[in-house]
Amino acid sequence: MRTYARSRRRRHEPVLDGLPELMHYADTGCEVALSCLQCPLPQCKYDDPAWYQAYKQRNRDDEVIAAYRDEGLSVFQVADRFSVSPRTIHRSLKRARVPAAA
Repeated sequence: MRTYARSRRRRHEPVLDGLPELMHYADTGCEVALSCLQCPLPQCKYDDPAWYQAYKQRNRDDEVIAAYRDEGLSVFQVADRFSVSPRTIHRSLKRARVPAAA
């Protein structure tokens, strides 16, 4: 008489970790790219949302500093251009260690 290993899953229960080929996945992308395969980010924004926020903030800070230094705009003009508060501009300048004009 044979003894068979009994599966813990019943027939009506879904397979929890099935093969990727058998799973339906619609690659709808996000605001960065139209599909995940075309995404320029080094890491998926959905994997670590805090990382993505910091990534966007770094890019914005670089643009803020360029506008402040290269174009000679005031803090208030830079704030208007980026639709943020002057305090946010001061924070960006402080992170980059750029002295703000008094």
